[in-house]
Amino acid sequence: MAKLLKLIQNEWMKLWQKKSTWVMVLLLFLIVPGMMGLMKWLHGLDDRVDSQTQNGVIEIQVESEEASYDWKVVVENELAYIQERLNAKDLSKVELQELEGKEKILEYRLANSIEPLETPSRESMMTDTSGFTSIVLLFTVVVAAGIVAAEFSQGTIKMLLSRPVRRWKILTSKFVTVNMFSALLILIGYLLSVSFSYLLFQTGDGQLLSWNGQEVVETSILGKSVYMLALSFGSVFVTSTFAFMIGVVFRSSSMAIGLSIFLYFTGTSIVLMLERFSITKYLVFTHMDLTQYGTGYKIIEDISMPFSLMVLSVYIVVFLVTSYWTFIQRDVKA
Repeated sequence: MAKLLKLIQNEWMKLWQKKSTWVMVLLLFLIVPGMMGLMKWLHGLDDRVDSQTQNGVIEIQVESEEASYDWKVVVENELAYIQERLNAKDLSKVELQELEGKEKILEYRLANSIEPLETPSRESMMTDTSGFTSIVLLFTVVVAAGIVAAEFSQGTIKMLLSRPVRRWKILTSKFVTVNMFSALLILIGYLLSVSFSYLLFQTGDGQLLSWNGQEVVETSILGKSVYMLALSFGSVFVTSTFAFMIGVVFRSSSMAIGLSIFLYFTGTSIVLMLERFSITKYLVFTHMDLTQYGTGYKIIEDISMPFSLMVLSVYIVVFLVTSYWTFIQRDVKA
């Protein structure tokens, strides 16, 4: 264990000796506030300003969308849609339970006049982790793809494997380092997101609600925020593990980065094209975005969190077994 910890420490130090690592962190510090500032600016455009010139006088008319927005009408329409779907006879047990839960929440809102969480608001921005986790995923994939492949391309792999240390420990130290880096970036992104949510956005109206299987309960903003953050880490972990495997097997960081990013951004389209086939439930793309269970907007309906975790676990085991077997069996001179 001591040797493994020492290897992890060495890999961590090697990672931070690269200028590219510091550039990625700096970009994260710039991109996250920039994205939130852009959202704030776009929100300001919701107040439409029309200028008309009559008799040399400019008349400014400001029309607020909030004045014409009735959340009860929106909730009633959504409730009607949910109830219509509940009448379908081909619903699975999972779909039925989720729809009934949504129905209870919507009925509770209307009965108690509890408005949904206002967007964009400080609270809604805190619970939305999709923006910065996509950036973190990209940066993590770059590190995962190159942490082994670079050893081969730079010719340092022979010196690395000449040490009296088992190969699996060397590979484990690299894999752990990748995930430590991704966890650090996610933490930085989250802290930046929360900080600028407080700086740029005001507290909004509304309340988060959830169905616990017996009753409708209020949901903590912080709790929901941390929950969405944990779900977001799932996509980062699976995609970086895939990139790590490609980098180990093919010793090409460019191939690993290209394939990982391509599959990440096209995965949803692939699932939608194949959704009428039962095999879609077992594709990794269907389950990579675990935040679908936090938002309630799933790619396909007949899946659940435990099932997604089970499928992802199988894929992760396959990725790691392939990586370790290839790395341990490979001829250093190859």
